[in-house]
Amino acid sequence: MDETVAEYIRRTVLKIPRDEIKTMLQKWGFLSETQLQTINFRQIKENISQEVVQLCEENSADIKQAAVLDIIYNHIYPNKRVWSVYQMNKTGEETVFFDLTDFKKKFKRRLRSALKNVTINFREYEDNAIWIRIAWGTPYTKPNQYKTSYVVYHSQTPYVFISASVLKSNLPLLCQALVVATNYRDIREMELRSHSLNSLKDIVFKRYSQDFQTYYPRPLQERNVAPESVDVRIIQENRNEKERIERVNREAFGDGPQPKLEFAQYKLETMFKSDPKMDVLDKKEPFRCLVKFSSPHLLESLKSLAPAGMADAPLSPLLTCIPQKARNYFKIREKKGFFPGSFVSP
Repeated sequence: MDETVAEYIRRTVLKIPRDEIKTMLQKWGFLSETQLQTINFRQIKENISQEVVQLCEENSADIKQAAVLDIIYNHIYPNKRVWSVYQMNKTGEETVFFDLTDFKKKFKRRLRSALKNVTINFREYEDNAIWIRIAWGTPYTKPNQYKTSYVVYHSQTPYVFISASVLKSNLPLLCQALVVATNYRDIREMELRSHSLNSLKDIVFKRYSQDFQTYYPRPLQERNVAPESVDVRIIQENRNEKERIERVNREAFGDGPQPKLEFAQYKLETMFKSDPKMDVLDKKEPFRCLVKFSSPHLLESLKSLAPAGMADAPLSPLLTCIPQKARNYFKIREKKGFFPGSFVSP
């Protein structure tokens, strides 16, 4: 077994929590149960990793087997990476027939026609998700197994989730290979990023549903408030306002937890509004601005603004409708206010 392969397997094992090493090696399936029984999983991880490497040497492991172990690790711990959402588009309404064997063949051929030194590994999972691991090299160097890109593609959908390598120059090659392999016309980034891969899937696959379209608020029942004291009236007024904010927040965000989104972006075109008699602007050109939001948990942060007293309720639809706009790419039009214009993407 090559020394670089041995070192890569050792480092991969060291990343796994000690209590889960045995389970993950069983999922890997490269070592037999008899071999796994010889490993003392109660010792420190460094010693465990050395024993795993020794057994892999007996089985003559190569980089392909090592890559499979890495895919399994990233599938179990996808939150260790940052994921971006991409949407592919096709011409017209034609049906795109998906064949996995043909997809793999086209993907490999396209990438290797542009870059010879690249390793590509696939693994399919039960939810129709195809995980692709790409290690990039250069025309003069072997692929760097520690600077990999990951792609998660659900067949029969236009959405792709990419965790790019630090080698950003290879991202266009990756996108081109995806378009060719899936028979789509083009691909674009949706400007949605998060460590939580499942939350991104919830948004684009509509597994997350806000309740503002189906929730019909009921008027709050009046309560008898003693008029004797001003303090009592103030307390009641504060209670009513708190209930109103909770109701409005529930209409906008729903009752359940929000998908964990960490980045969203708007591109807005805003017309300047002034008295025509003032003739402030000679040209009727819109203001163009780029608005970026980032937070460890963006949607939960927005949801907490009004209850915390940091914003008026209800929040602007530009903020509460981020998941829907991310899926639909529709245009926002308002007759009044500062925000009329076209929504390009969060």
